[in-house]
Amino acid sequence: MTKNRLEAFSDGVLAILITIMVLELRIPEGADWKALASIYPVFLTYVLSFIYLGTFWNNHHHLFQAAERVNGKILWANLHLLFWLSLVPFVTGWMGHNHFKSLPTALYGLVMLLAGLAYIILEYALIGEEGPRSELAKAVGKDPKEQISAVLYAVAIPLAFVTPWLSGIIYVAVAVMWLIPDPRIEARLKQ
Repeated sequence: MTKNRLEAFSDGVLAILITIMVLELRIPEGADWKALASIYPVFLTYVLSFIYLGTFWNNHHHLFQAAERVNGKILWANLHLLFWLSLVPFVTGWMGHNHFKSLPTALYGLVMLLAGLAYIILEYALIGEEGPRSELAKAVGKDPKEQISAVLYAVAIPLAFVTPWLSGIIYVAVAVMWLIPDPRIEARLKQ
């Protein structure tokens, strides 16, 4: 399989996941602000998850832009990432419909943590195929945002059973942290 087929497949899966999430946004009963306010938890979780999926898609694109080839390990690592991302619509809906209750909020963080770890595994699989001195390895380097994100999720998940809204703030902080583009791969490829 070429890397282009893997990218196209992944793009399609992510597009479907975003579509599934938006379908969870039910039209409110009524035509006033009160009716619209009734769906705010679902809308907020949708926005947060849209940002997360968009960030994963963006980083995935940059990662494969720098990659030369794929192998079986990379295919499985990519499917592993897509598995965790495929759970995002479920945890998004569950957390939003239940107004950020403890268990749905904790499970949301767990899915995001495992998706993040799956992305790191995919990076290692690609670097393993390309080699430690490859342009990809040099471009990826060490990103402290990956470790910081994992630590924040590890704090937010159990915290959801004490103060779910604080876990939500941590999830937003991680999403905002990833909104700042990482120029490493593009800058390396321009050289």
